[in-house]
Amino acid sequence: MDDRVIEFVRGMRAAGVRISLAESMDAMRAIEALGITDKTIFKSSMRATLIKEAQDFAVFDQLFPLYFGSGGPMLQNALEDLSEGDQDMLKAALQALSGRMQNLLDWLTSGEGPTKEELEALANQAGAQWADNPGEARWVTRRMLQQMGFGHLEQQLRELYQKLQEMGMSQEAIEQLMGVVEANREALAEQVAQQIGMQIAQQRANRPDDLHGSDLMHKPFSALSEEETAVLRKEVARLVTQLRTRAAMRRKRGTRGKFDSKSTIRANQRYGGVPLELRFKKNKLKPSLVLMCDMSRSMFHVTEFMLTFIYQLQDQVAKTRSFAYYSDMQEVSHLLNSNRAEEAAQEVFDAFYKGSPGHYATDFGGSLDTFYHHWLSAVNGRTTVVVLGDGRNNYNSPRIDLIKDLQKRARRVIWFCPEQERQWGTGDSDMLEYATAVDSIYVVRNLAQLATAVDKLLAGD
Repeated sequence: MDDRVIEFVRGMRAAGVRISLAESMDAMRAIEALGITDKTIFKSSMRATLIKEAQDFAVFDQLFPLYFGSGGPMLQNALEDLSEGDQDMLKAALQALSGRMQNLLDWLTSGEGPTKEELEALANQAGAQWADNPGEARWVTRRMLQQMGFGHLEQQLRELYQKLQEMGMSQEAIEQLMGVVEANREALAEQVAQQIGMQIAQQRANRPDDLHGSDLMHKPFSALSEEETAVLRKEVARLVTQLRTRAAMRRKRGTRGKFDSKSTIRANQRYGGVPLELRFKKNKLKPSLVLMCDMSRSMFHVTEFMLTFIYQLQDQVAKTRSFAYYSDMQEVSHLLNSNRAEEAAQEVFDAFYKGSPGHYATDFGGSLDTFYHHWLSAVNGRTTVVVLGDGRNNYNSPRIDLIKDLQKRARRVIWFCPEQERQWGTGDSDMLEYATAVDSIYVVRNLAQLATAVDKLLAGD
């Protein structure tokens, strides 16, 4: 139990909860005094000794059952209450339905379920090794259930039902069997969710120090606590000053422009082809931007910092029009221009979700279609279009055709993606397709990467 408590503390710390060595020792002493037999008392003692901030209760409640739960409800053996003859009919019916669903049907009827090793292998096939937060755990769970065959299970059960009727099994026995199978389906889905949650929590806790060290600039947005986010909000002011200075230096160096050999030759033809007057290309260092930001809850921190950067660096941009999307696209330029920098991003989120129950699914393809109908005139040959999003469309059409058309109309199209490249194309991600239709992609998983990407954006790289 001591080892499991230590793992739990590491998992809590990796999730952003501050737990000191003294508090960990308090938890150990509480276990010695109160024991672990009564799970309610055990959970309360751990919560009282380890949590000191109300905002950390949610993380505790999320991780506790993963580390100290039973691994999900047990599956029942559907054959136990069947007669020998009915058992033989069920086995024959399952054999007749054999195929890619065979493993799932066997698990749901035998009550044995997949082994821990099989669950881990299935989780990795679904991309669990690349996930690092509860939001990603949900889509990995959905993907894993789909791979196991849950999406086609209803059809298979109807066929099994019909097959058993044809073979002569009584209606009462069939109904009893289907009731057990339904209970096992729910139990197995819960086991899968717990397996994914535990695997991601352990991976997050076991990351190397370079990802979770003291340098918050390199800590993933998805792993930031509220306290750390507040610290980084102050860090943004220093970064903005640096970016503005770098942009000013580039503009000073570029005032004269780059040597233009073709123009020089043409201008000096009157001198018999001997160049006497040099010509230079004038550099346009201030880009004209159209910014499209994903407003999903999981994108809050990266979108907040991106909007803050662009707002505070308006003097380094010729013109900016900002748009926000979730289930659809809205223009938010007026909100960014009418609020103080530290309030602008929050105002955008508040206005975007006002009156919305917040259960809509991201649909960038549909949002692009709305942009084309209402604001396409915002894009011309001098415009840099910047998309900030993870490229996940909840299996809606990605509308690659519209992105390709934007790329032809605009000076360039740049994508800021908060997911690592190895996650592109997994689940409902369309990033591999979008990657073929834009000029460049920057991975922005932390503030250091985001600041570098914004600097390159201002430089025109």
